[in-house]
Amino acid sequence: MASFTQFSTTMKIMRTIILFLFILIQHLSYAQKDFYNRDILTGADQTDRYLHLLANKRIGLVVNQTSVIGNTHLVDTLYKLKQNITVIFAPEHGFRGDVDAGDHISNTVDPTTRIPIISLYGNKKGPDSTDLSNIDLMIFDIQDVGVRFYTYISTLQYVMESCARYNKPLLILDRPNPNGFYIDGPILERKFESFVGMQPIPVVYALTIGEYATMLNGERWLNDSLRCNLQIMTCRNYTHKSLYELKINPSPNLTTMNAIFLYPTLCFFEGTMVSVGRGTDLPFQVFGYPGNPKGTYTYTPVITRGNRSPLYLNKPCVGYNLSNYNVGYYLNKRSLFLSYIIDTYQATPDQTKFFNSFFEKLAGTDKLRKAIEAGKTEAEIRLSWQDDLKKYKSIRKKYLLYPDFE
Repeated sequence: MASFTQFSTTMKIMRTIILFLFILIQHLSYAQKDFYNRDILTGADQTDRYLHLLANKRIGLVVNQTSVIGNTHLVDTLYKLKQNITVIFAPEHGFRGDVDAGDHISNTVDPTTRIPIISLYGNKKGPDSTDLSNIDLMIFDIQDVGVRFYTYISTLQYVMESCARYNKPLLILDRPNPNGFYIDGPILERKFESFVGMQPIPVVYALTIGEYATMLNGERWLNDSLRCNLQIMTCRNYTHKSLYELKINPSPNLTTMNAIFLYPTLCFFEGTMVSVGRGTDLPFQVFGYPGNPKGTYTYTPVITRGNRSPLYLNKPCVGYNLSNYNVGYYLNKRSLFLSYIIDTYQATPDQTKFFNSFFEKLAGTDKLRKAIEAGKTEAEIRLSWQDDLKKYKSIRKKYLLYPDFE
């Protein structure tokens, strides 16, 4: 009997070792594989296709630090090509992308070209008639990350409404969506509209900026059912199966592709007592809080560029480090990591302090919070939004400019 027990124990150990080796080999193979499509050309890259549209026009640009052709900013490129840029509009994080999330941005002047810069973040979210009085054509060129609460698509809507209201055509230089290979999350309910969620789309919506703009027009989602005079300069060699590696950080706290892939999930923690690593070297790649009873990683937020007042400043936080995940992991998952939020909530000693009012704005509904508080499983929660996602997917297909992932 003893020898059989020993044999059984040995077999369990062997199975565990084999499973570990399989996972390790899979991880290494993913790490060595280049998943990114290196042949993609953005709309901005293809100057030969749109320069003629700019001829003899007074041009307004909605741009930030991601608005580049190769290594040169779109503003500098067009300026050198003698295009008549009369005004620049800057979204959240500013023209150079170095302003804290939520911080006020003042109007200023670009020191290189002396072109005036008008902020579209804060009290003023869209251009007014005075701002547009000296332009004939508006150009929008900003790298999105494909998440509803990432505010560049909100800025896009305000710009489209202004252009429609004051009869200014809008040219979008499209860019790939780095999270454009899946759809997931609850659909926003109208009563939870805010600047971090303006339309009834899921958290991860799998559209490029250009596709989303055509949806805003087509579904009459602009205020007063306005329709913008819209033209899209599409990307080349891009499909929703493609993975696109961003060369420039889209905002101060999305500093790696790993952070961009984790952002759709970890940003939910911004509506809780949990830190997402702002003020560390790994923002949106770690999460935790002081006194967390569970966790394998400790970090201490400090003041950094783009983080002047991070949550739990100078206080050690206990939690988890997800920075070693690889691209293949996200391709296999293709969904939000709800277990992170559910497990952290369930392990929190005082659950009454876990959520804050921002959570429902991020979720676009109060159903997710209520489901977590009720002890629903990840599978149960995910099932609850499938009917709405089916309806959204039907709408989305009407506006695709690129081959889909399905």
